[in-house]
Order: sequence, then structure tokens, then C-alpha cells
Amino acid sequence: MDFREVLEYYSRSEVGRDIAEYCANRWVAIEGVGEDGCRVFIRYGGDGRPLTIRGCSGVVDVLRRYGGLKPRTIYASVNLYSSLQSLEDINTSSRIMYTSPIWDVDGSVENWKSIIEVSRLIVDFIEGEGVEKSLFLKWSGRGIHVHIHEKAFSKDLLDKYNPLDIAYSIVEYTLRRLRGRILDIASKTKSTSRPLKAENEIDLKRVFTAPLSIHREVDLCCVCFKPNEIDSFDIEWAKPNILRHNPAWRSYVEGEGDSIAEKALSEVGGYPGWVEAKGVRTVVAEPTEKPKTAGIGRFEVMALLQAARYYLLTGDIEKAKSFGLNRAIFYAWAKKHLKAKPPPKTVVDGVKTYIGDREGIEYVGDEGAYISKNGYFKIGDEEQKPIDYDRQVARRISLTVPYEKAWEAALEYLRGIPKTILLSQQKFFSRVYEPVRDSFIEIVGKREKQKTLF
Repeated sequence: MDFREVLEYYSRSEVGRDIAEYCANRWVAIEGVGEDGCRVFIRYGGDGRPLTIRGCSGVVDVLRRYGGLKPRTIYASVNLYSSLQSLEDINTSSRIMYTSPIWDVDGSVENWKSIIEVSRLIVDFIEGEGVEKSLFLKWSGRGIHVHIHEKAFSKDLLDKYNPLDIAYSIVEYTLRRLRGRILDIASKTKSTSRPLKAENEIDLKRVFTAPLSIHREVDLCCVCFKPNEIDSFDIEWAKPNILRHNPAWRSYVEGEGDSIAEKALSEVGGYPGWVEAKGVRTVVAEPTEKPKTAGIGRFEVMALLQAARYYLLTGDIEKAKSFGLNRAIFYAWAKKHLKAKPPPKTVVDGVKTYIGDREGIEYVGDEGAYISKNGYFKIGDEEQKPIDYDRQVARRISLTVPYEKAWEAALEYLRGIPKTILLSQQKFFSRVYEPVRDSFIEIVGKREKQKTLF
């Protein structure tokens, strides 16, 4: 589909209506393609505020606003917020009103029947836990997202627990119970470039494809259907010219999810990725266990500065976290322990992605790093995801200084660095990282005490 056809599709009243209603109070993202063919993921408006969609007309408006990138896919956050006016809102736990429990069943189009089989397992388990009317599924383009409606939980439960804790725990609890059976189906599924898997992708800033959005690569739409339609589902439903879509994704019964939520929270303990910072509480899965001594080292400083470097060059905070952790692991351990070889040397004026037959490489200036099919950076077969950065870097920094302050200081520090240095692997290491690698966190701590900037 060309961009004209994409706009025509999103201009349909039924499409705009469902997308706008689903995206209301959610943090939105759109994906397009840059001039050099790179994927471009936009999550913030020109004013720096989190991207949102308001009303049916807002769907086409946001696509036209970034028409130069030819966007085709609309995503929306797992969280619904009471306010989305600033970065502080998306980083403040009390702003989260609801969170959607979503299971991500991923694979390839040719194995869609196996994806259905795994999704059926999840649906049967959830229904066995008493959740029926609040359950729906979405064909995401190359997989299925199984949803429990975010309002399926009582006010009493939501007053007691943060919605993100509830959603993360339910998804994790279910996958733990079904892991063996899911792996059995996956092992019997013909191997492709996209292996069959079911994952817990619930994260503070995670987005999933919005209902009726077009997939970023294949010309299929994100159609919704209810559990009683799962056995009759056919991938033909997702074709834009057919579009068999059930608007009953809106249906829910308040309190229907309370029982499974209580069980899951008791076993899992909530979302593990909270960062201790101003306005954001820290969640400890084991309240009786004392946190380890901070001892911030060069690894955390490297990850922080590399993440800030990537963010300033691209504006993509999620991939910035992945890049920061990837580079920290690479410099600290990869050569010795993982025996990972660096990508071939290439020089680009900015950030550019090359997708080969087997794997992709993204270059930040002359520094290359391998990327996964999901778009995150990787070493070997292991992805470095944003949630991994939160756990391994942000949380550890926050034991010494508020992570938000460290992040602000890193951005302020790098804004004074010429772009030519940010795009040079050797110069960034020697002129940016080395001078502060043993003192950066201490500098942040002193700055916080004095309430001054660099």
C-alpha cells in the first residue's frame, strides 16, 4: 500500500472511530520510514509532549503531520493515563489509571494456525480463571495479542495495587503455567525466520498495535475478535478489503479479573521494572529482602551515556535504552565472554540501519551494532530490551542517585559535545566517556545536593 492508500484506509469512519476510542488517554506512537530507508518511530510531538490522538479526525491528522515519513502503523501504550501533558506524566506511577494485560504471541504469517493454537491455550486458561466477557484478541499482522480489558478490575483492587503491577503479574502468571505446553507447540511448528513464541512484554512504556491499524510491513490490519470466534478465525479477515472486525473489544465486566489478579500478584509480586525517582515509586518483589549495596561502576556510566547519545541523535528513548545496555555489555564482556565480533566498519552521517538476509546492523556514525528482527540491539541471540536496561542500569543507578537526575545530567553533558564526536566510536569513548567514567555519578550526586546544573 502506498501512502495515499494508507490515508484512504485510515479515513474510513469505522477505522477512525475504533482507533480513536482505543487510543484515548493512551500514549501513542506512529511508525514510518526515513529518507535512507530506516524505520522511524515517533512518540513525541514537535512540542516535546507525548504523542496522543483525540477524536476520529486526529487519526488522519497525526499521519498527515508526519507525512514525509509515510507512516502506516499506529501503536498505543498498555497504560491509560489521567494526564499526558509532559514527560513527568508518563514517568509518574500515580498518573496510570488502567493497564491492559496483553499476551504477545508472535510468529510468521505462514504459521498463523500455530499462533492461533497458542492463543487458544492462553484464552482457555484465562477463562478457567473466571475471565470471559472482558477477553478479546487482535491479529497484530504477524501474530496475536490476547487482551483482558483494562477495566475488568474493581475499584477496590485498583486502589490497592498499581494497574501496571496487576497487568504484568497476570501475564507472567499465565505464561509460567503454560510454558511447557507453549514450547511443545513451538517445537512442532516448522522453523521460519520468525520463531513462534509467547512473551510478557508488559512494560512501563510499552506500546502495542492499535485495533484496525495497518501492520508496518505486511498489508494486513489489526482486527479484533472474541474468544468464541477463535476456531473460525482466518487470516483473510485481516485484509483491508475484507476487514472482518468485532467492535465488541469494548465489552468488559468490572471485577471479572480480580480473582486471577490476586493469585498472580501473590505469586509474581508485581512489575519489576519500577525505577526509584522523584514521583515514581520503587516496587520490590520481595519486601523482606534488603537491596544490595549500590556500587555504581563504569558499566552503568557507559550504558547511561551511550543511551543518552543515541537518544540525542534519534529521539527514540526505547531504542536508546537498548543501545546503551548493548554497548555497555559489548565493551565490558562481549569480547572476552560472549566472543562476539563487531560488525564490519562503515561510516554514516547519522544513524542508519541495514537489513541483510540473516540479520541487521545499525550504525551510529562509524559504530555498528547488530539488531534483532524486533528492532532492538543484540549480542549473539540475546536482545537487550528497554526493560533490561531499567533493571540492570536505571535501578542500580537509582540506589545512589535518582535516575531521572542522572539521565538529565547525561543529556546536559552530551548536548555540549559536537555531533562529529557523538558519531565517532573512538572519540566518544576517549573524549566523552573516559574523562567521567569514574566520577559521573558522584558529579550527579553533588549537583543534586546543590540543586545546580552543569
